[in-house]
Amino acid sequence: MGKQTDVSLPANGRTEAIIRFEVLRPHLEDNVPLARAAEAAGVPIRTARRWLVHFRQDGLAGLARKERADRSRRRLPEDLVRMVEGMALARPPPSAATIHRRLLEIAPERGWPVPAPRTVRAIIASLDPAMRTLAHHGPAAYRDRYELIHRHRAKRPNALWQCDHTELDILVVTPGRQPLRPWLTLVLDDHSRAIAGYSLLTDAPSAINTALALRQAIWRKGDPDWPVCGIPDVLYVDHGTDFTSTHIVQVAVDLRMRLVHSTVARPQGRGKIERLFGTINTELLTDLPGRLVGGKPVTTPRLTLSDLDAAVRAFIVENYNTRPHPATGATPNAAWTSDGWLPRMPDRLEDLDELLVLVARPRVVGRDGIRFGGLRYLDPTLAAFVGERVTIRHDPRDVAEIQVYHRDRFLCRAINAEHADQTVSLRDVQAARRAHRRALRAGIRETRESW
Repeated sequence: MGKQTDVSLPANGRTEAIIRFEVLRPHLEDNVPLARAAEAAGVPIRTARRWLVHFRQDGLAGLARKERADRSRRRLPEDLVRMVEGMALARPPPSAATIHRRLLEIAPERGWPVPAPRTVRAIIASLDPAMRTLAHHGPAAYRDRYELIHRHRAKRPNALWQCDHTELDILVVTPGRQPLRPWLTLVLDDHSRAIAGYSLLTDAPSAINTALALRQAIWRKGDPDWPVCGIPDVLYVDHGTDFTSTHIVQVAVDLRMRLVHSTVARPQGRGKIERLFGTINTELLTDLPGRLVGGKPVTTPRLTLSDLDAAVRAFIVENYNTRPHPATGATPNAAWTSDGWLPRMPDRLEDLDELLVLVARPRVVGRDGIRFGGLRYLDPTLAAFVGERVTIRHDPRDVAEIQVYHRDRFLCRAINAEHADQTVSLRDVQAARRAHRRALRAGIRETRESW
């Protein structure tokens, strides 16, 4: 006997079945863990497991609420039942015991039989959960939990990119500071589900997080295993201040990229990238030191931000972008490179840097190069510009090199020889300087006290 379809269900049963199927859909279609899908919908995990069993056995019909032929409410006056339902939909909702006490007063006056407390509870439980949510919590809660979502997929690669941030469930160690939770910014191609770029910083989301992720996403990676690049037609973001900043708006105009913001307080449109954040938290971070569970580390934090950055990149390049995605049936890389198309690219990396790399500072070229952040930077090109005023731009994640501009023209990339073979962030340098000053002050105090 085949599975019963929704066509054979009465209207109220079909609505109930669809509502329950929407709870299961992320698990069934996108491989989201059932516990996480149930939690997002506000449904107990035991209930979700029972629904899943019924769905696999009987299809949509298995999700319809089974009507009991012997319900005691059938013996009650319809007006009494409607009164119980009306009381139960009040805001804030009264308890079943409160409704029963009120019926003890009202029923005799109207010649109604007094229902038992369990009958009152049964009438309340039979109300449509969507109706209760709308009545008790308002249209926003109803919309987020029960409205059907149109699952749009862009028709081709780079037609639509999504960008968002999340605070990872892990702690990283930083010089001279307490361990910190880093923020991950991801750029996701909607058509292929390929990760186009990312940034990982310990600072809260800002325009710099977005700019650095976009810079990596747009420019060629120099890695054949990570082919995703180019300028998207549309960048889909939320209403965070970093995404509504003048700088990001200007970047979108200059790159001829349309900036689209999701509807305020409606996160459904960002479900793809939010599920991706969940994948990273549950798959990548699970075995790393410093992982957080319930806000507390289960192991001692040992990774630096650079260590975690390398782990994130390896997960993207070697794992996520190269395994079949359940929603598309293809690997993100294969879906992105299909049909041999050519992405729209900036003319030069320097032009992209001028748009996206925010940190620009004036400096004067000295005989020993350019000094910035307590470090010295050199390049043979600077020999002809000693004494000249220049502008430097740098990536806050890595101050091993700086970009030098003279009269708004790119001049060279100057290198700090001490850190040429490693990645050192400006925050690391500043923290090391503070730690050194504290050590010197402690030495001064000890010397004075011993005198």
